[in-house]
Amino acid sequence: MAIEKVFPMTQAGKEKLEHELEQLKTVKRKEVVERIKIARSFGDLSENSEYDSAKEEQAFVEGRITTLENMIRNAKIIKEDELSTDAVSLGRTVTFVELPDGDEESYTVVGSAEADPFEGKISNDSPIAKSLMGKKVGDEVTVQTPGGEMNVRITSIK
Repeated sequence: MAIEKVFPMTQAGKEKLEHELEQLKTVKRKEVVERIKIARSFGDLSENSEYDSAKEEQAFVEGRITTLENMIRNAKIIKEDELSTDAVSLGRTVTFVELPDGDEESYTVVGSAEADPFEGKISNDSPIAKSLMGKKVGDEVTVQTPGGEMNVRITSIK
């Protein structure tokens, strides 16, 4: 029997996934079924691009529903009082300065289910987070990224 992957996340992250799941099940699924019905009415399905597109979207929606259900079922909620206050850990926002030029960046380390780099949330599985985990304010760290090495100094952890 395969071991299910655990998805660490905040309570807010779990609620966001639950909301997305509800939207997919109650709204998006119905929209796709309606698109399929309309496309079927166009006749010959072998040359019907609208039908093919709707079926592809249906497969995507059903796959996403399955993924979200799995993430929610295997969620491990990170509680605020369990978090380290003096070291980089899941749920903490870390600010660091890139050396030597001094560009400052801040990221919140979250589970992979919540990661959204555009919102400043990076996965605990990302190269940056892996390099910073357990480090403290003032530590200088070499981060291995796909673009090469990056040296940083941690300036704050919240």
